[in-house]
Amino acid sequence: MKIQFQADADFSQTIVQALRRHQPAIDFQSADEAGIRGLPDPEVLAFAAREGRLLVSHDRSTMPAHFTDFIAKQHSPGVFIFAQDVPIGRAVEELLMIWETSEAEEWVDLFQWLPL
Repeated sequence: MKIQFQADADFSQTIVQALRRHQPAIDFQSADEAGIRGLPDPEVLAFAAREGRLLVSHDRSTMPAHFTDFIAKQHSPGVFIFAQDVPIGRAVEELLMIWETSEAEEWVDLFQWLPL
């Protein structure tokens, strides 16, 4: 199954919009579209899991620990963490390559720092 992405409130809306312009078929929901802005990390992880969406964030400080706690109790579609200063083009390239070359099942319960 194709990956469906979920941005958390920390993730750059500019990257989401640039990726959608580059590949209109991609399913990438913003935090505002999902109504998760302001929710604590465990609730954001739970929402993404219920929706079957791989979570994308810039939150390097708290998300890794919350993810570890989350997958100890249930499954997650996965989490990608991008550096805050990643160039927009580089983030778009990475996400597009992942979307085009892998399936959602390959990322279940995995945590990935990006770019590689």
